[in-house]
Amino acid sequence: MGELRACAVTGTTTGATGTRTGRARLAHVPAQPSAPRNGEVVPMSLRSVHFVMPGGVDDPAAPSGGNAYDRRVSLDLPGFGWRVRKVAVAGAWPRPERAARTELARVLRRLPDGAVVLLDGLVACGVPEIVVPEAERLRMAVLVHLPLADETGLDPAVAAGLDAGERAVLRAVPAVVATSDWAAGRLVSHHGLDPGRVHAAAPGADIAPLAPGTDGVSRLLCVAAVTPRKGHHRLVEALAAVGDLPWSCVCVGGLGHDPGYVERLRALIGRHGLTGRLELAGPRTGAELDAGYAAADLLVLGSYAETYGMAVTEALARGVPVLATDVGGVPEAVGRAPDGTVPGILVPPGDPAALAAGLRRWFGDADLRRRLKAAARGRRAALHGWATTAQSLAGVLRRLPDEPRRAA
Repeated sequence: MGELRACAVTGTTTGATGTRTGRARLAHVPAQPSAPRNGEVVPMSLRSVHFVMPGGVDDPAAPSGGNAYDRRVSLDLPGFGWRVRKVAVAGAWPRPERAARTELARVLRRLPDGAVVLLDGLVACGVPEIVVPEAERLRMAVLVHLPLADETGLDPAVAAGLDAGERAVLRAVPAVVATSDWAAGRLVSHHGLDPGRVHAAAPGADIAPLAPGTDGVSRLLCVAAVTPRKGHHRLVEALAAVGDLPWSCVCVGGLGHDPGYVERLRALIGRHGLTGRLELAGPRTGAELDAGYAAADLLVLGSYAETYGMAVTEALARGVPVLATDVGGVPEAVGRAPDGTVPGILVPPGDPAALAAGLRRWFGDADLRRRLKAAARGRRAALHGWATTAQSLAGVLRRLPDEPRRAA
């Protein structure tokens, strides 16, 4: 999908399936007008939404799925009637220092009564003492990319505190947006939310040229920030278990989120003798990331928790099959081709033996590879674009109550 023309974003400031039991019934978002076609001028009588997001959202050195989502919907919302006023607040979210808390409080306090505000959950959900009182006068929606307590490796007391804060914030605002049906259902059940206030707006995907790959089998690609939640250590153990196979693997993703984990991971790679075969390439964006996908024969992802899995659909948008853990919204992202076939292999999380078994199936069965590649191409044609994401989000904003909701 092409970028909207400059006239569509005037006023924007600059500063990133599977069925599950127990899924709540989610509110239906009415269809909105179609996105403008190429060459059309977007009318400028737009309503305004103040989009509060983390300060590093535009930092190319720290790419993330959440940052990419925030940036993209900011560009596409004007096509559905909303002028986006981006407000990036620097801080160590979701556990910010005092200066960041003060700045967020100042930002919200300066907004006029009744203003429409979309808050990234990473910023909003850790500071209920700031957000909940403002929900009494502002028309708020919170966008949850990942429930705060789902981050791997948190001290139990810290996780419990973040979980309680998130619950308070989400119960206080009139609308919550999750990035998959699975995530929306989990927020409803975990936090006791009204299903009518919780909506899903899954990330879109930009269809790209089919990846030629390397030799059709051996080039593995992992796209994920190098953190414990993404399970790189389990991937290393799985790759060590199939060291007799002719694979090479490039791990693309930020290395600055948890330097201690990165150091331990490098040591693990060295102990298994994989230094020359497994590369921690750091963050890549734009043409460099496109080249990584183009060379890939298989995307591998060993996450412990995912609300969706944007790297999965980015790979499928190029016809690249997937080997991933069966967690959260990943099956929803993998989806099915129109003929019902699944374009990937899903294995239990935290189980390097299962990952290794999946890799042996991939390498050892040429017919399986053929079927997975055909399914990936079919899924590619059925993927929704970012306009669908923005349309869903615009519908949520349009349905916010005219009067701010009193805090629960």
